[in-house]
Amino acid sequence: MTGHPTFGRRIDVRDHFRRCRGRLLELLENLSRDEWNRPTAAAPWTVRDLVAHVLADDLNRLSRSRDSHFGGGPVPGESLPEFIHRINDEWVRASARISPAMLVALLGTTTTEVLSFWDCAALDEYGEPVTWAGPDPAPVWLDCARDFTEYWVHQEQIRDATGRHAPRVPDELHAVLDTFLRAVPHTLHGLSRDTGAGLAVRVEGPGGGRWCWRSVGDAWSPATHEPERTTEVRFDDADPLWRLCTRMVTPTEAARRAVVTGDGELARRMLQIVSIIR
Repeated sequence: MTGHPTFGRRIDVRDHFRRCRGRLLELLENLSRDEWNRPTAAAPWTVRDLVAHVLADDLNRLSRSRDSHFGGGPVPGESLPEFIHRINDEWVRASARISPAMLVALLGTTTTEVLSFWDCAALDEYGEPVTWAGPDPAPVWLDCARDFTEYWVHQEQIRDATGRHAPRVPDELHAVLDTFLRAVPHTLHGLSRDTGAGLAVRVEGPGGGRWCWRSVGDAWSPATHEPERTTEVRFDDADPLWRLCTRMVTPTEAARRAVVTGDGELARRMLQIVSIIR
């Protein structure tokens, strides 16, 4: 398993991806008309809007990465987050006339094609940046993991909106956290600490684990051994951490559910983590 000094060890989430998408389709096929119209945490989107967004993500991935089609980019002076929010809104409004049944049918087709695309992808090559992990080209395995986590989160938002909760799969949840925490070095960049200083994030319970980084001047990298002086941010379960990374809770709210041992400023900086484009 190869790795990267900033992004960490290589991971392959494709099996998780396949199972997650299967559960999403099964969930959507059983929603009532009322449930399709319920509001989600991705306000102001309803469940129907959010599913239309997932379909757009599929179409964009296949068009951009498989077919090398790059149409309708940012307008002059538009930042990447502004561009993303604009095209997301345009798509959701344009797709308002697509019925839930058609959305599910179309998503069934794109799911097969997206999974096939990732099955054939050269994970160890470098591609486009995963911007929340840094501005440089990222290994394809991280881009794949980013896609997986976005679909996982959208499914959780649909389940929250409809009350159709399901037991989380521990190794899948661990992969989500493991991916999101690739944003830690980018989050801490510029925060200087002496050599030997470290940061650990510990999550108890199913799907949890412990991740550690070390200071190298004003940069941070994954640690293969525990640094001498390690600040730990501990959560009793995974929920506040993944919701923090996607800004479904604020850093202040997440801090209330965290136990910090060590450097308080370092911990507060870590709690600014964002693992989505915003």
